[in-house]
Amino acid sequence: MIENLEVRTGKRKTAVARVYLRNGSGKIIVNGKDLDTYFPGELFKIIVMKPLEVTNNLVNYDIKINVTGGGYSGQAGACQHGIARALAYYDLSNRASLKANGFLTRDSRMVERKKYGRRGARRRFQFSKR
Repeated sequence: MIENLEVRTGKRKTAVARVYLRNGSGKIIVNGKDLDTYFPGELFKIIVMKPLEVTNNLVNYDIKINVTGGGYSGQAGACQHGIARALAYYDLSNRASLKANGFLTRDSRMVERKKYGRRGARRRFQFSKR
């Protein structure tokens, strides 16, 4: 029996998601709202649900997610990462399929910081010969 604990943390870009997993009927709550209400586009819902589809656990668990930082894309990726980590933690038989699909790997791509003397991270000011 899975207890209602802070299970795993998922991250992407600047978003961090804390995922709580327990036995249930397949409800996903993100920041106090239903998954369909929280994320505006269908793509974000598909991203979040992917680890559950791969492991055939769409109706086995109730998931509560607290996610902060970033935008919708980063938050959806963080939720996906956290759900995958939680599923792998509670049932080791899920780990192989999650790893094969790349859900356990943290996407480390972030926005590069702005450097001094430049207009952005890499963009230079226009060069004038005269």
